[in-house]
Amino acid sequence: MKLILSTIFGCCALLATAQDKPEIPDDLLDDDHFRDDSALNEFTVPSIAKVFNELEKVSPLSYDPGHHKNYERTPIDRSRIALRLGTLIADGFIAVQTGNSEDVPKIAAHISRYAKALGAGDRIKVHAAELLEHAKAKDLPKLKRALASTQRDVERELVGLRDPDLSHLISLGGWLQALDSAASAVDKKYTPERALTLFREDVADYYAESIGSLHPDISRRPQVVKMRLLLQGLRNAMVLEENAKPTAEQVKEVTTVSAELVKIARR
Repeated sequence: MKLILSTIFGCCALLATAQDKPEIPDDLLDDDHFRDDSALNEFTVPSIAKVFNELEKVSPLSYDPGHHKNYERTPIDRSRIALRLGTLIADGFIAVQTGNSEDVPKIAAHISRYAKALGAGDRIKVHAAELLEHAKAKDLPKLKRALASTQRDVERELVGLRDPDLSHLISLGGWLQALDSAASAVDKKYTPERALTLFREDVADYYAESIGSLHPDISRRPQVVKMRLLLQGLRNAMVLEENAKPTAEQVKEVTTVSAELVKIARR
């Protein structure tokens, strides 16, 4: 009887956790992320490819290959590794989009090392080889598909390792890297139409809620607490009046906050 009750309570707890998870904005939802087993659906996170494709509308994006030197040392903290891994995958997309595919081998090497540090390196070896092959051939569509597959397979391995919360941090790192690149580009060449793509309070709200609902061992870490506060501020900065378009001053505010957030994600 005790076993039956404990099983019932366990299922109820899992359901409650799933219901507490924020919903992913529809245009960032990648159906490939859904599992056949519905019990794993609560771990679904936005695809970095979807995030990037949305922000790519403000091309040309801003790209700085100089920050790659920050990835030479792998942090001990797994939450920091996950955030950095997300920024790296997004960096791969940005490098491809901006015509810097020659940087992909270096990015792929960092991705492999960081995925291995999370215990999710087995499948990534294949992706690293694909990235090198496609970069050498300058096959941009295949490079993008390989980067998207890399995120999905890292997520699958983390779920298998019962560490799915890190998937949210990988996705967050990817969004922040893409947002920072896009915001910098819009700030340098402002138009109301280009700026409108940046102002996604629903996405900022999703990430603020999702990292707040992670395991307390992660959500209470100082950098995660600070990121959540900044994300909440970013969400508020992105709210527009009905039919209004962002001003240049509002874009600068988003650019400043996104730069601070991505700086934390890269630490």
